[in-house]
Amino acid sequence: MSDRVDALVQFFETLTPQSVTELPHFYAADCRFKDPFNDVRGHHALEAIFRHMFDQLDAPRFIVRERVIEMPRVLLTWDFEFRFRRWQPRVTQRIHGASLLTFDAAGLVAVHRDYWDAAEELYEKLPGIGALLRLLKRQGRPAAPLN
Repeated sequence: MSDRVDALVQFFETLTPQSVTELPHFYAADCRFKDPFNDVRGHHALEAIFRHMFDQLDAPRFIVRERVIEMPRVLLTWDFEFRFRRWQPRVTQRIHGASLLTFDAAGLVAVHRDYWDAAEELYEKLPGIGALLRLLKRQGRPAAPLN
C-alpha cells in the first residue's frame, strides 16, 4: 500500500490543470473531500475545487513533508505554496497543513480531510481583512506577566 501512497504524493506534488483529470485513479467515485472552505462528494466536485485553485492562484504547488501510514488511514503533512494573482503577485505564500486520508478496500481514497488554520494561514495575508485579523489577534493575547 505504500506504493499507492507514494503515487498519490507524486500526483499532488506535480499537480497541474491538465493532471486534475487523473483524480479517479486515486479517489473513489463517491469520495468525500472536506477542508475549511469545502465539503463535497464525488470526482466532479473534487475536480472543480482543484480547477478553481488553478484559476484563482498563480503557481500553486504542494510539498509533502511527512507521511504517517497506518492503513486504512494515512496522514500527510504538507506545505502549499502559491502566489495571489491580485495581491502581491510576486510574493510566494505558504500554508502549512495536514491531510487525513481514509482508503477503501480497493485502495482508493474514500475520505480526504484537510486541516489548516484559514485565519492564520490565509486571511491574515490578505489586504484589509488581514490587518484587522492581526490586530484582533494581538489584542486577544494575554499580557506579559509582571516580575
